[in-house]
Amino acid sequence: MSILSHAFMQYALIAAIITGLSAPAVGTFVVQRRLALLGDGLGHVALTGVALGLLTNVAPLTTALIVAVAGAVLLEVLRSVGRTSGDLALAMLFYGGIAGGVLLTNLAGENAATLNRFLFGSIITMSRTDLAIVVVLGLVVVAATIALRPQLFALCQDEAQARVMGIPVRLYGILIAVLAAVTVTVAMRTVGLLLVSALMVVPVAASQQLTRSFRSTHLAAMGIGLFSAVSGLLVSYQIDTQPGPTIVMIAIAVFVVSSVTNGVLHMRTRQEAPHG
Repeated sequence: MSILSHAFMQYALIAAIITGLSAPAVGTFVVQRRLALLGDGLGHVALTGVALGLLTNVAPLTTALIVAVAGAVLLEVLRSVGRTSGDLALAMLFYGGIAGGVLLTNLAGENAATLNRFLFGSIITMSRTDLAIVVVLGLVVVAATIALRPQLFALCQDEAQARVMGIPVRLYGILIAVLAAVTVTVAMRTVGLLLVSALMVVPVAASQQLTRSFRSTHLAAMGIGLFSAVSGLLVSYQIDTQPGPTIVMIAIAVFVVSSVTNGVLHMRTRQEAPHG
């Protein structure tokens, strides 16, 4: 019997495709801004949103999105107009997010085990409504990063230069943070809040080993993310493991292979240089 004969696997495959594309799409800009841990921070904030949904009987995906976006905006404001450094602001998101999540979960009469499917993902239990939200949000992230790539790239490279070019630096900075928050929500059911940052960062790191231009890095990262998400889902089904960790481990394996390939190519170039 085909793996896709099950409706839950069809939903999971679509979610994996969307997550695999959207996470590296925004992750490229996050890495370029040296905020590789942003996904982790926003994931912890989204945990508070999940717990708020449990407390208020609202869909956790909805409350997680609202709280994560609010946290992203607050983080960018603290970085740009306050005296708080990016690292310190991220630390506050880490600690406040997870503490708030556990506290609200307790108030909702649940225990920490209830959060496991959000912490590590539960892609095969996704409902049609959840899938529709994931698809819409994911496509918005991909479309925005591609359409605004020149402006976002200029911001990530040099904020001062971007300001001279007439680019609204603060607005685009907030946009990157918000897109990251949306991506965290999209990936919450796929790889989980604890692992979402890996899918935002690892495919980008792998593509940087093999590409030279920012555009090619961006597109290659999305391709690697797509491959990792889809293959991770299929492999997890075959060997009976959780999809989230399997997806991340495949992405890391791709990074290792690309790093070794890059090292071999550089070594050959150095050896052939004297004979050129």
